[in-house]
Amino acid sequence: MNTYMGLLRNHGRRLWTLRMDRRSFLFFQQHRLHHPVTTPTPTPTVERRGIDPKCRFMQYRRSNETFKRLAMVSEDGSKMVELSSLTCASPNMQDFIQQRYAMDNLLDSVQYMKVEDVDAVDFQLLPPIECPSKIIAVDCNYLDNCDEQHISIPREPAFHVKFSNSITGALDPIKAPHSMKRIDYGCHLAVVIGKKCREVTPKEALNYVFGFMVAQDIVTKERNAVLGGHTLDTFLPVGPIILHRCHMPDVNNLWIRTLVNGEIRQSGNTRDMIFKVDFLIHRLSHCLTLYPGDVILTGTPAGAGAYQKPTRFLKPGDLIESEIQNLGKMCNKVINPYV
Repeated sequence: MNTYMGLLRNHGRRLWTLRMDRRSFLFFQQHRLHHPVTTPTPTPTVERRGIDPKCRFMQYRRSNETFKRLAMVSEDGSKMVELSSLTCASPNMQDFIQQRYAMDNLLDSVQYMKVEDVDAVDFQLLPPIECPSKIIAVDCNYLDNCDEQHISIPREPAFHVKFSNSITGALDPIKAPHSMKRIDYGCHLAVVIGKKCREVTPKEALNYVFGFMVAQDIVTKERNAVLGGHTLDTFLPVGPIILHRCHMPDVNNLWIRTLVNGEIRQSGNTRDMIFKVDFLIHRLSHCLTLYPGDVILTGTPAGAGAYQKPTRFLKPGDLIESEIQNLGKMCNKVINPYV
């Protein structure tokens, strides 16, 4: 379990880690930062029982079970409270979003629920959301990304789409056959829509957000790639958690980075976005209806492999790590599925 909580942990402080198989556990255990554990007090408050009062939701599956569960995880990644069997919360994140729980009421209830040590639970981490009706990504939305491509700053945002078959988990492999030689990456702040959204103003836009998560937009830049190379299976790792919007300190000031085999390839901050989150939601909502669970990828900073000299594309065996402040970390290995 030390593995997952290191990934899920608030990166403003540290990561989180969840339980997986023995080999993966030993490999990812090195990512965990160890901190002293505070002894719980008898007072039944959220903070003192180990669950931080910030709504960080994950989907998982316990060992030897076939159905999903929904949990709230502490900021330091050491404690968890299962919601789906103890409350009316749906075990499916998309359905849970549509239930429109009052977060204050949920947090009040959590303090009376059983708190489990993540290290003591055997489970598989799942993508926090799996079948959104739409996944829309923004092109060229960071100033340094425009600079590295030698293009002018756009006046209007341009978008591309991905499909839900691309979604994979925060620890799952990215499947890339050897025939693909130009596989690129880009870490995005992902916005998860919380309620039906149509023709909203920028001032209203954030009220329609459920929360935020990390996403890695993998693309193959081969000539004649189907649908621009964005929609292959496993080409959208997301997770490890969704942080509810009411506990995001400032969505316009988060550091964001990508590491490949331990080397920092991308390092930026969301303050450098050309089109901010509220404007992107406003712009899209005037073209189409956004529904609960829809995902918007808000752009990626400079450092993609295609724009380095020489080019540095992903290949089987590479380990790509994606991190955003307050949202945790993903570790995905590129593999050849046919070997």
